[in-house]
Amino acid sequence: MSINIDELKKKIIYRSNYRGTNEMDKLLGKFVKKYINDLQKEDLIELDKFLNIDDKNLYNFYNGFDTEFEIEKNNISLLFKNFKY
Repeated sequence: MSINIDELKKKIIYRSNYRGTNEMDKLLGKFVKKYINDLQKEDLIELDKFLNIDDKNLYNFYNGFDTEFEIEKNNISLLFKNFKY
């Protein structure tokens, strides 16, 4: 199955801006806006998976608090963790 990169990017942009909490909408929206055009196909797929994590755990991960589960360490999670809003 072939992945349409443009459609995947549109999906990622939408999901990053409409999370449910205003704080995460802004944080993830800015994060995605900064990096989306620099990411390779594999990283876009990882970002899509990363956006499936709920807001509470992403917020806690970003701020160095405990999360309910281990968030996979990959290029996307490292970029997010080091992202300066």
